[in-house]
Amino acid sequence: MAVLTAPGARTTTPSRSEERAARWSRRAPLLPALIFTIVVTQLPFLLTLWYSLQSWNLVRPGSRHFVGLRNYADVFADSVFRGAVVHTVLITAGCVVISLLVGLGLALLLDRRFIGRGVVRTLLITPFLVMPVASALLWKYMMLDPVYGIVNWALSPFGAGDEDWVVSHPMWSVILVLVWQWTPFMMLLLLAGLQAQPRDVLEAASVDGASRWRTFVHITLPHLRRYIELSTLLGAIYVVNTFDQIYMLTQGGPGTASSNLPFYIYQRAFLGFDVGQSAAMGVVVVIGTIIVATVALRTIFKSFELEKS
Repeated sequence: MAVLTAPGARTTTPSRSEERAARWSRRAPLLPALIFTIVVTQLPFLLTLWYSLQSWNLVRPGSRHFVGLRNYADVFADSVFRGAVVHTVLITAGCVVISLLVGLGLALLLDRRFIGRGVVRTLLITPFLVMPVASALLWKYMMLDPVYGIVNWALSPFGAGDEDWVVSHPMWSVILVLVWQWTPFMMLLLLAGLQAQPRDVLEAASVDGASRWRTFVHITLPHLRRYIELSTLLGAIYVVNTFDQIYMLTQGGPGTASSNLPFYIYQRAFLGFDVGQSAAMGVVVVIGTIIVATVALRTIFKSFELEKS
């Protein structure tokens, strides 16, 4: 629709300097946070990149010299590093899948009304609020201890009460502790998705005679798709950086069976004092994590676009 102006009236348009000033007035409050983020994240990463191009061992004075990409070639040729990658994938996948399934079951239960639901919800959230070191020590000495552990005490009537779980099953012990801590996180995200369901659609399905299982499979589960994808992405990003539980539970052993990438980088940097190769490993892990997160985010955004269309 055309806009009619009176004869002789002047239309004033903001000048380029005024537009630039308006843009900076909107961006200026964000500058302190942006500068802080660059200082504490990007500058250390650039320094790590520089270290990764040098051969530098702290126990050999004068060994620091530029080697280019040789550290990266040594990293990919390291069989222990490849084993740590496999362990990282197994620990992350096992923790995310199990905690997602258990969290979904708990979210379905908490989505119903019952007496004391608020208290039960608070109790189920509690493991997520426990510090990682405290949770690892709790499971190591109170639950999985071969002599005084509650797990062996509960299994003793069945003849399986003398197992040293941390020594014989180090990876599963780490996964168990991570599942216990991250299940409340998955539960909260999925519970938010359940409570965001349109109730009229569920009532219509019930009136049409659909069973609870068919309603869950054909209505609830498709609705929860983006919440499940978001839970998987966030859980994987956090779990892949796990260090506390592995350090306190198993120290990476026995036989480095539960050693993941962060723990192996710690060993090379603070036990082997190899700054160059540990920096190269850190750069490889960061780049790999960014690639996986980017692909996952694009998948989530595509699901949002399909849902809007």
